[in-house]
Amino acid sequence: MTHYAMVIDLNTCVGCNACMAACAMENQTPVWKGSWRTYVHEKEIGVAEQVRRRFFPRLCNHCDNPPCLTVCPTGATYKRADGIVMIDPERCMGCRACAMACPYDARYEVTYADIREGKEFYGELQRTSPSMDKCSFCAHRLDKGLKPACVETCVGSARQFGDLDNPADPVTQLVASGVAQPLMPHLGTRPNVYYIDDMKRKG
Repeated sequence: MTHYAMVIDLNTCVGCNACMAACAMENQTPVWKGSWRTYVHEKEIGVAEQVRRRFFPRLCNHCDNPPCLTVCPTGATYKRADGIVMIDPERCMGCRACAMACPYDARYEVTYADIREGKEFYGELQRTSPSMDKCSFCAHRLDKGLKPACVETCVGSARQFGDLDNPADPVTQLVASGVAQPLMPHLGTRPNVYYIDDMKRKG
């Protein structure tokens, strides 16, 4: 069996936003209204001469216990056998229950207006109906043996993608070692996006 996961090294993320651009082009996200499947947050840490910028990429965490799935009234949110949480746009009615349930603020709505704008922005559009949207780990690329667009484009190799069911996979080893940690594990969602943060470990 395959169980996909991503590790993001905050120590090597340079905030270039190549991941955001690659994801937007690959998945035709409505960037004109500030909606992204992955977003790199930026903040300053430290004081005086020690202040520096820190970049923090966020995306859907593809939880093993996803609250977005249990609240979906139509079954539009579902989980693949490989652990990827997906949205079926044909079944989604845009009630936003999933967005309210997600503790990672990873979902947004795609409207008919966005579809019209998308045709102008991207040209030929993949999407034909409105629905909620989010990161899919680029499942369509994985099914072809490719990496997610954000991973393939990351100039600092800050993003790694792998199979947690493969003991030899570097991602599995990072997670097993405890070097890579998930966000808000106390919520019980069991996320499959992990972060390496040397500053947090030193603190």
